[in-house]
Amino acid sequence: MTTSFAMQSIILGSPVKLSQSRNDGLNQFVPSCYLPRLHRSSRLRVKCISEEGEKLDKSSTPLTDSAATVPKPTPAPFAKPKPSTNFSDIFSFSGPAPERINGRLAMIGFVAAIGVELANGADLSAQLSNGGLSWFLGSSALLTLASLIPLFQGVTVESKSDGIMSADAEIWNGRFAMLGLVALAFTEYVKGAGLFQV
Repeated sequence: MTTSFAMQSIILGSPVKLSQSRNDGLNQFVPSCYLPRLHRSSRLRVKCISEEGEKLDKSSTPLTDSAATVPKPTPAPFAKPKPSTNFSDIFSFSGPAPERINGRLAMIGFVAAIGVELANGADLSAQLSNGGLSWFLGSSALLTLASLIPLFQGVTVESKSDGIMSADAEIWNGRFAMLGLVALAFTEYVKGAGLFQV
């Protein structure tokens, strides 16, 4: 019985009143300042909030005290953080600029390389040596600048995308165009001629 009383005193944080106990307010095992006070409160309420789309359970018992008249607080809408316009954040490895700009350049480069090869029969190396390098540098600078202006103004691509013209579609098309441009150059190098030349 004494052991049970001592264990309850340890759990509840009240000092043990035994014949050997000290009268300085300390438990004989653990000081009472280290233990939390467990006060029973009759005002303890448990509230349950349903998720969106769930039906409320009508079988629950209604509250009988003043908690039933308290209006439910409306949750604050989730505010999206404003995109960063720092140069280092935009051009970071996982930032919005590098893959998007490289993908846009690859899409234009792949279509231009295939179009010129179909029109003139010149392969990719011949296109670059016959004035194509200056066109490539000029269009790269123009497209990079046109892609960076909205990013530095805080406009995200996701806010302007809808339907089939989405931000994810642009990323994937850019990835396929990068692979296609590398595959075109490698195929023409191995073949020794243009892709469409026999």
